[in-house]
Amino acid sequence: MFGLSFLVLLVSGVGWVYLELNGSIDTFSADGISGDRPAGSSKGQNVLVIGSDSRAGDNSELGGGTGTVGRSDTAFLLHVYTDHRHAVAVSIPRDSLVDIPACKMPDGQWTTPQYDVMFNAAFSVGETAEGNPACTQNTVEKLTGLRVDHTVVIDFAGFSALTSAVGGVTVCLPQDIHERDLDPKRSTQGTRIFTKGEQTVSGQRALDYVRLRHGIGDGSDIGRIKRQQAFVASLIKKVKSRGLNPTTLLPLADAATEAMTVDPGLGSADRLLSFAMSMKNIDLHNTKFVTVPWRYEGSRVAIVEPDADALWAALKADRTVDGKDASGQRPAKDSGADPSPASPSPSASASVSGTGISVAVYNGTTVTGLAARATDALRAQGFTVTATATASSQDHTSTVIEYGPGLRDKAETTAQLFAGARTTASDTAGVRVILGSDYAQNPSTASPTPSPSAVPATVAEGARSADDDPCADLSYG
Repeated sequence: MFGLSFLVLLVSGVGWVYLELNGSIDTFSADGISGDRPAGSSKGQNVLVIGSDSRAGDNSELGGGTGTVGRSDTAFLLHVYTDHRHAVAVSIPRDSLVDIPACKMPDGQWTTPQYDVMFNAAFSVGETAEGNPACTQNTVEKLTGLRVDHTVVIDFAGFSALTSAVGGVTVCLPQDIHERDLDPKRSTQGTRIFTKGEQTVSGQRALDYVRLRHGIGDGSDIGRIKRQQAFVASLIKKVKSRGLNPTTLLPLADAATEAMTVDPGLGSADRLLSFAMSMKNIDLHNTKFVTVPWRYEGSRVAIVEPDADALWAALKADRTVDGKDASGQRPAKDSGADPSPASPSPSASASVSGTGISVAVYNGTTVTGLAARATDALRAQGFTVTATATASSQDHTSTVIEYGPGLRDKAETTAQLFAGARTTASDTAGVRVILGSDYAQNPSTASPTPSPSAVPATVAEGARSADDDPCADLSYG
């Protein structure tokens, strides 16, 4: 009898959650999502999470800036692996220089593509208070070559309510923080708002923590990203510690939906709950946070290649930060082997040796990640890849191997890895592989097929797990 009563209460509670959720879920139009998208590559999911710092509506009382145009203050791509036991969130710095593809404006017109502009400019296309999440999604798909299955936008007011609903989040600071650290334009230090060490924050104080940039570490946005990753890790830990039951679920779910605007694919209670429950078996240690490989370029941030392409390729292949296969496939019976994609073909391995041959690889197409894929194939056969870059034009239909004086034999050896490629003499020193659309359309023309790229060591070494000590790496930059 007690068990039956508990079940009724549970079902009633969940039913009430559904009613509450369905009445408060906001969605954005899918009309602005590009028709030219990457194909889905696995049974895992990619979810783009955007933090909006618009000061419109209830957000105006929370401070931190002026204006009503929606702006993207932070963004990360969450990859849930196919095995549903691992996940990684990849932060993309707001100042990263990227290409923004054509995006739909509020009047229905589409913009012309923009090149080498700040990443957060995508969210502001159209200059509306709610921002342009579809444009940011288009930009992330172009940057990564990964299909974004869902997009979620979280605003200040909703974020504040969410942190209060969970009873606060544990953070840690290496020093006391004062008002001037939040607002460097102040002439005086002001009141102390955080004390050194571990503490619990919620509401406005949680917002102040994740926005904090100056007066800690090197004062950079990169350092702030590290703190935000630590905050989200701590938030996940708190939610999991509370358990999933009607008593804790309703206020949390209500706050979460008030905080979010989602794509139509997540625009109902059952879809949101289904997605949340799909991650229930991911433990804290296997929930990772990393930042896309980057370097400073003046006051902006450049994304480092081929490292970034290697990261995206690893996610596409369901390779974890520490190199594990998380595709959910089982190894062949009694083989004891790691269920990795096929290794190079024996015939190719036996007949082609790149020892002593140095090549540079150029992507002559608009397909993201092509140079990284060819680089893996070349290195697997012993070639030394000296550089990867985008070719001067992206309209190449056939792969070409260019070579300088005295390097014809090495060029012809290289061409054996790219079926149908032609070799041609050039005034340029060295051997250059210029990839064409034939390679993009039929990757098997490169023998051997490369194994999935490993996550670059610099990324793996800087990864944070959701179970890490919140006081670890206190300065965050």
